[in-house]
Amino acid sequence: MTVCEHIRVGVGAARYLDVDIALDLGDLHPTGHAALMLDLTVRDGIITTADPIVGFLHRSAEKLFEARDYRQILMLANRHDWLSAFHGELGVALTIEQALGITPPERATWSRTLLAEFTRITAMLLLLEPLTPRVLPWRETFISIQQRATGNRVHPMITRIGGLAQPLDLQWLDAAEQVLNDLLAAWQDIASEVEQRTANLRGIGLLSTSDAITFGTSGPVGRASGLDLDLRWQPGYLAYPELQRTGTHLANHERESAGDAQSRYRQLLTEVRSSIELVRQCLTRVRELGDGPVDVPLPKVVRVPEGSWYFAIEGPLGMQGYLLVSTAERSPWRLKLRTPSFNHAQALVRALPGTPLERLADALRSMFLVVGDIDR
Repeated sequence: MTVCEHIRVGVGAARYLDVDIALDLGDLHPTGHAALMLDLTVRDGIITTADPIVGFLHRSAEKLFEARDYRQILMLANRHDWLSAFHGELGVALTIEQALGITPPERATWSRTLLAEFTRITAMLLLLEPLTPRVLPWRETFISIQQRATGNRVHPMITRIGGLAQPLDLQWLDAAEQVLNDLLAAWQDIASEVEQRTANLRGIGLLSTSDAITFGTSGPVGRASGLDLDLRWQPGYLAYPELQRTGTHLANHERESAGDAQSRYRQLLTEVRSSIELVRQCLTRVRELGDGPVDVPLPKVVRVPEGSWYFAIEGPLGMQGYLLVSTAERSPWRLKLRTPSFNHAQALVRALPGTPLERLADALRSMFLVVGDIDR
């Protein structure tokens, strides 16, 4: 006899609402600090339909942008995605600089690239935590070193329109290189442990290439489904075009079940290793540049000319887009965000059907999303 059920699942703070299943993904998981619901249809223990329900958090970042001047916006831009806060402020700064025709000093550009990849590693280590708690001490070390450069653990606030608030000194560069070397030495053991623990994730949360395109997924989620999309290598994006590109895609022999939870975690392993190499290249270049300016002098009041501009960057979770519309005032008329988490949440419509209900937590963890990045 076929049993069909309609089940409402609450994740994060939504666990305390009227739900059938309260799903706890752990205190460290980024969904634990927000609220997400899922309406599921389950037939004989297998999910047949899934409908994500968002909008409980109301960060209101986009409306707050309209009530702040351009310098103040940077303070707000790193709060909706707390895994990649540096990328949030960086993306806004790059968009404003494009509108103003500002070219930051070379030392600032290379330092930004270094910090972007350093932050990417920090974010991806947390995403690997469900499979191996061994990464948490490493993440704490990375955050501590980031704090030495920026003064803040979660919200860096080192980015300024036209560059950075302060340079990365030689002592910091040495500390960053040391932790990278230490992580690299331990990485094979960590990767082997993750590989062992992903064996039972094959076929869970399957997202085909066509569905990944349809829902606009990007970053590790999109690339694990076969999308050849990485904005870091577009012309004019920080110092990336000058770096020696390292692989961010799964090898052909790993693509037998590409698009499932196993593939997404494998993709993270590949990308952490890639980012380590990119940071090491940036460290070498920043040292070569020596002392020099890291920002551009600006007028007391920054006004962007009337018009509209769009810029997109590659954050740890995927593509982050910024549409700026200005009426030549000290605040934007509109600053619209395109965030990867929103698209990844919508892709659950395709990724969850076919997944056993008892494996829902595994599938959801592997979609790599921050709920504040959805309810922005």
